[in-house]
Amino acid sequence: MEDKQIIELYWERSEQAISATAIKYGNYCHSISYNILHNAEDAEECVNATYLAAWESIPPNRPQRLAVYLGKITRNFSLNRVKYYSAQKRGLGQTDLVLSELEDCIPASTGVEQQVEERLLVKAIEAFLYSQPPEKRNIFIRRYWAMTPIKDIARSFGMSESKIMSLLFRMRKELKKHLEKEGFTL
Repeated sequence: MEDKQIIELYWERSEQAISATAIKYGNYCHSISYNILHNAEDAEECVNATYLAAWESIPPNRPQRLAVYLGKITRNFSLNRVKYYSAQKRGLGQTDLVLSELEDCIPASTGVEQQVEERLLVKAIEAFLYSQPPEKRNIFIRRYWAMTPIKDIARSFGMSESKIMSLLFRMRKELKKHLEKEGFTL
């Protein structure tokens, strides 16, 4: 079923919207959540929460790209679950590793201007990513947005793990230079 049809089902408040979403995007959402949480049961709970959040937010929202909309919701639920576990001293390793890889090139923002700074930062990162070749951009996004393990990225792109790690290292250095050029203090 096409995304427009699925979104129309949400607007009509048809329960078929949830099942159509699950059929088309269930595996996608589950992989995002599992890559963050590394626990199938928690991932399933986050995916189910995603379906409920989509039901509650469409309408009034009419997403342009349903996959991105659902992926963002799933990712946020999963990251909130990680925060919950971290607060209980039950850190899950992989997520902390991925975030620590980026900490040298993403500035910490504090103060009243935080939201404005975050929006400018997002635009600067988007500009950097869109200046990259599609393959490099997709590798970067799979690692740092979907938090996909290096070995899975390497397998998907037919590259060695060391090549992926090297590519990501170089991209982080390039991103850091780009952000410094844009005026972000790192």
